[in-house]
Amino acid sequence: MKLRGEGAWSAAQLAGSAVLGLFLVLPLAGLFATLSWNDFLGGLRNPLLGPALRLTLLTTATSLAIVVLLGSLLAWRVARNPGRISRALETLAQLPAVIPPAVAGVGLLLAFGRRGLLGAWLDRHGIALAFTTPAVVMAEAFVSAPFFVQSAIAAFRRVDENLLVVARTLGASPFRAFLRVGLPLAAPGLVAGAAMSWARAVGEFGATLLFAGNLTGRTQTMPLAVYTAMESDLRAAQSLSLILVAIAFGLLLVLRRLSPDAALPGTGLHRA
Repeated sequence: MKLRGEGAWSAAQLAGSAVLGLFLVLPLAGLFATLSWNDFLGGLRNPLLGPALRLTLLTTATSLAIVVLLGSLLAWRVARNPGRISRALETLAQLPAVIPPAVAGVGLLLAFGRRGLLGAWLDRHGIALAFTTPAVVMAEAFVSAPFFVQSAIAAFRRVDENLLVVARTLGASPFRAFLRVGLPLAAPGLVAGAAMSWARAVGEFGATLLFAGNLTGRTQTMPLAVYTAMESDLRAAQSLSLILVAIAFGLLLVLRRLSPDAALPGTGLHRA
């Protein structure tokens, strides 16, 4: 027996779902449907692809390693030591997620550029960061860190405090308890956060463009290569875009298979 208004509410849900679903699918369908297989293969021969793909894999792997290493330490501190300092650290770690990427790029330039807060001192010692490959890594780490840190905090908060106490009473040091108890128990959330952090780094554009530039083989990542290809070869831009879509889709499949119960990065919520 249907309750009064249930049919109308169900119809509204279906209509809203259909409209939003169609809106989300059409751009992806446009990428696939308007490019033939021969054109796709032709686009893959564009000289931008090889250097951009290699640089993207190198820089995102490096930024991910930095984010996971330092982010795990920060997340453990926040999760296991509640208080004002931890809340401030958590807020600070979340901030890059809500800052526009272009603003992040300007900030990185004003901090680490040749005339920046720290960059001027580095320049006097012969160290230049802006418009170099390390600048790409820095931009990717800055924008992707919140996705790992927030997921790691949620995962570490679910670790049973009693298990850590038992490990300490058996003679384990705080670091050993973290390494042998905390990390294994929080692994699903850490894997999910690392995957989403890497995906964000792969798709980074604005901060990289402003802080590192768009130099082929040096700072031009895949999203920047798509931007450059659009100026002269739409076929190549589509081919590069399809590669990024395939990477993203594959990542989502792996993420769901490896950590179906992990917290959704950046939200602290869990999958049902």
